[in-house]
Amino acid sequence: MKILVLGGTQFLGSHLVRAALDRGHEVTLFNRGVTNAGLFAGEAETIVGDRDGNLTGIKGRQFDACIDPSGYVPRLVGASCELLKDVVDHYTFVSSISVYPRFTKDMDESSAVATLDDPDTEEIEKHYGGLKVLCEQKAEEIMPGRVLQVRSGLIVGPSDPTDRFTYWPFVMKDGGPFIAPIDEDYPVQVIDGRDQANWIIDSIAANLTGVFHVTGHQQRFADVISAAQEAFGVTAEPRWADEAFLLENKVTPWVDLPMWLPEQAKAMVQVSVEKASQHGLTTRPLADTMVDLLAWHPGDRDSLQVGLTRAREQELLSLLEGKQ
Repeated sequence: MKILVLGGTQFLGSHLVRAALDRGHEVTLFNRGVTNAGLFAGEAETIVGDRDGNLTGIKGRQFDACIDPSGYVPRLVGASCELLKDVVDHYTFVSSISVYPRFTKDMDESSAVATLDDPDTEEIEKHYGGLKVLCEQKAEEIMPGRVLQVRSGLIVGPSDPTDRFTYWPFVMKDGGPFIAPIDEDYPVQVIDGRDQANWIIDSIAANLTGVFHVTGHQQRFADVISAAQEAFGVTAEPRWADEAFLLENKVTPWVDLPMWLPEQAKAMVQVSVEKASQHGLTTRPLADTMVDLLAWHPGDRDSLQVGLTRAREQELLSLLEGKQ
């Protein structure tokens, strides 16, 4: 197939391009040429432009499929779809489970999505989920029956710029005590970006359309610890901190302690992936992701953007021990 990728040089985008190339597809990237320019030089064509006002480079081109992992504003998604609707057979829009205003355990793709009071807003940080809903709707409106809507959960693995999962293998790889959220059954749901990319490329080849949750199978925090032990050959020693302790000590959910959400929000990492699984979604062992992640990561624990510093963790460990 001839596949157009809008972006293609950042995290998920780069995995999508690699998965497509590895399957023998012909790939064209359309981006501003700013981030990781030349990443696929010699392997894929790159057209430099800007989806906000400069789509000239892809006008008149014919593709079998387009993948959009960089759409956040319905105006821009609409412009891309309008330009491509007569020259592209299949459109994949990478969305997010943040489209849901509330979560319940095992919720499926039929659950109610968010609405915006001002549908013309382009404040992405403030209205991320609602704007993703409008992007999904805009793509389907312009290309009805030809859109694959991929609602992503927490994507992890090599090239992840957020460090949200990366924190944990760094914390666990040396063994010893560490602050862990709640208890061993605390829910975890992540997907390696390479697994998501593989599923998307295979789904395009199968002409799959519709809405899918594409994240990992539900696991427990105990599984993360076991994966680290398998990956690094050491035993990390969790010191379970309950929600009251964490909040009392001003530990910020998802930031100071990545993957921890307060009780009322933890269903966000317990969505159903049954539909995607029935259509071929498979995921690699978490230990493999951990090994590859640390082999890729250019820094160390002190360079991470999120997570407890060593000093802060030691302070919390002392406080927790004093309570027991």
